[in-house]
Amino acid sequence: METLQQAIHKLEVGGGMRYFRVGLLLLGLVLFVVGYNLRAYKNMSTQESMDSAQLARNIATGKGYTTYFIRPFSMFLVKRHNMVTQGPPELDKTPDLTDIKTHHPDLANAPLYPAMLAGVMKVLPFNFSASVTKPFWSAGGRSWRYQPDFLISLFNQVLLLACVVLVYFLARRLFDPSVAWFSAVLALGTELYWRFAVSGLSTTLLLLIFLALAWCLVFLDEEAREPRRGFGWLLGLAILAGLLTGAGGLTRYAFGWLIVPVVGYVALFAGQKRVVLALVTFIAFAGVMTPWIARNFSVSGTPFGTAGYSLMESPGAPQKNKLEQSLEPELPSLSVRSFSSKLLGNTRQILLNDLPKMSGNWVGAFFLVGLLVAYRTPSASRLRYFLIACVVLLSVVQALGRTQLSEDSPEINSENLLVLLGPLVLIYGVSLFFLLFEQVELPFRELRYAVLGVTGIVMCLPMLLVFLPPRGMPLAYPPYYPPQLEAAASWAPADGLTVSDMPWAMAWYGQRQCIWLSNAQDLLTVNDYQKTVNVLFLTRLTLDDRFMSQWLGPSEQTWGKFMLGTLQFSKAATDAWTKGDPFQFILPVAAPSGAAVVFPLHYWQIGWPQYLLLTDTAKPRSKEP
Repeated sequence: METLQQAIHKLEVGGGMRYFRVGLLLLGLVLFVVGYNLRAYKNMSTQESMDSAQLARNIATGKGYTTYFIRPFSMFLVKRHNMVTQGPPELDKTPDLTDIKTHHPDLANAPLYPAMLAGVMKVLPFNFSASVTKPFWSAGGRSWRYQPDFLISLFNQVLLLACVVLVYFLARRLFDPSVAWFSAVLALGTELYWRFAVSGLSTTLLLLIFLALAWCLVFLDEEAREPRRGFGWLLGLAILAGLLTGAGGLTRYAFGWLIVPVVGYVALFAGQKRVVLALVTFIAFAGVMTPWIARNFSVSGTPFGTAGYSLMESPGAPQKNKLEQSLEPELPSLSVRSFSSKLLGNTRQILLNDLPKMSGNWVGAFFLVGLLVAYRTPSASRLRYFLIACVVLLSVVQALGRTQLSEDSPEINSENLLVLLGPLVLIYGVSLFFLLFEQVELPFRELRYAVLGVTGIVMCLPMLLVFLPPRGMPLAYPPYYPPQLEAAASWAPADGLTVSDMPWAMAWYGQRQCIWLSNAQDLLTVNDYQKTVNVLFLTRLTLDDRFMSQWLGPSEQTWGKFMLGTLQFSKAATDAWTKGDPFQFILPVAAPSGAAVVFPLHYWQIGWPQYLLLTDTAKPRSKEP
């Protein structure tokens, strides 16, 4: 009894209550994360997340920075560079100028996030085969959750929780504990951030880097105004700011543009040695970025690979992704007219949709009003100037860099740069809310907590609704169902080549090299001159296209026209497939080599009209689809 009384006394008086509260908070946080994953988790559904994941797996398995998701435009850049460095091929030799017969270098992704995922894959027990029998991963005899997708999602959720912690400490330093707690709660309850974490994109890592950068700038400003640790501390902070900006640029190239406001901030607010410190910041940034730019030059002759050509892409065009899917592209010239047209057209979209939503909830409206408010601390005022500069700059960068990715997934995509500013916008919005709230006279103190609670619930309503019926399906289907993609890939050998209209999924779930071709003529060109194609896999992305404008409209031999050419074989092929026999036929297009009989394939119809699979073998290499 005496021991129990001592324990209670220690809990109440000796500081134990603090640990009890922290433990209770951590327990609630764990239950919140578990509940969210049970209610709202989904397998990967974006091209970019699968691309990063398959790239990370190649790094983790010792294949280097190489990709299974092969863009024809990437092949063009590598070939053009190799022809310059190696010279034209000899007549009696056919060198692999596109590096497709071995390991094709990735030219689309910045390296930091895939490298971090590769580290996670080394540590955690990843299983890259979809399960249809194990509990939690399957339900009703079908795959329900893909384990690697789920583990990558958990990794990003850990990063998001680290972001919430940074939001708390940053808000506390700029304002006060009340603003800090409320900002942290709203950041945790912002459903948009959780959707980005579950998506598998690098956005959550960039949120963490941006918050760390803002924290670094606040420290630098405070030290410059009230020196305590000497010039060495300022120099270290300036270097750290450059390194963090460079790390962001190596996570997503567009983030690198933030070096402009970062250097400007240091040059304005870093004290008497601000010019030197600004130069040091830029040198640190350049030191991080330069080795990777040199690598890209060494394999493609370009500083940023295919990503550097996003200015030339027009989202929403009838022939979407035309540049990336071109083996021999005609590179459009960048004129002032095309430049301004893309900028103005996409800026309107940003002003209407992305800018009002960048905080993830309604507190962003307080931030816009708060631009006119004078803050008590110089750090809060000066960081606000940095934030405004970032909003303007990233709006321009996002408008010019917008591609078809934003059309395919309007909100959850890597081109949504303004969402990176969301946590900082949220902090400033909450600060203005409390500034106004303190001026409201309430009859008794307890009512204050009730008003704050109701406000928090209203701000977090999208997240709270996730926990109410109906429950979402964890599969991103259609069109992604891992077992079907694994089955389709099983018709090709491990080192074989496939062609598909969603090569990112074939590369990630199927674990095969896959080219993103836009027409059958290019398929035959690759097969004749580059590498034998083992599988052609067409999905609803093609089969659901518009008949007149996208099947018949374009002049080249599109997959739609190819499908029409194979309709005459469909009945016989279906009958043969029903009997378990392959049906051999000739592609209804002419081969570049001029051969009379070209590319005989076996026609397999899987779940018509969802998939069409053509193979060069009578049976799969491993298991039947």
